[in-house]
Amino acid sequence: MTTITPLAIPDVLLITPKRHGDARGWFAETWSEKALAGTSAETTFVQDNQAFSAAKGTLRGLHFQKGAFAQGKLIRALRGSIFDVAVDLRSGSATYGQWVSAELTAEGGEQLWVPKGFAHAYCTITPDCEIFYKVDAPYAPQSEGGVIWNDPDLAIPWPVDGEPLLSAKDQVLPRVKDLGDVGF
Repeated sequence: MTTITPLAIPDVLLITPKRHGDARGWFAETWSEKALAGTSAETTFVQDNQAFSAAKGTLRGLHFQKGAFAQGKLIRALRGSIFDVAVDLRSGSATYGQWVSAELTAEGGEQLWVPKGFAHAYCTITPDCEIFYKVDAPYAPQSEGGVIWNDPDLAIPWPVDGEPLLSAKDQVLPRVKDLGDVGF
């Protein structure tokens, strides 16, 4: 049976599928519409994505899509481990500007459900991380937005020594307080 644990922001869920193992290895049901019915993760997925990061300390995010292209994401590590973060950007939310995190490992099979209205990022804790995630809206570059990884108002304790490895785009994102209305 899948274990579903709401985090400090209850719409963000840590989902841990049960692994059924024997001498050959194990089997896990990683997504079940039935198991997640009635939760914030009740959705229809439209796209699967996979990413590889070679270096420990690679940080991708904090990203989101605005308006009609807002995405809910279900993230898991296929290889290695990551520090995964969701920041609430929902206008009028009691937890606006707050964040939650979870460590996702290939060994444990944990997954994080990040609903629409959140910025999302992860930082690799180990080298050679492979990440898989499902989204419930297609990629729409015209709707992209983001928050700078080191926003002092968020004060996220990223698991890096010094500066993380970032894309050029992620180095120049705004702070939460400078976003304005992002349509959530």
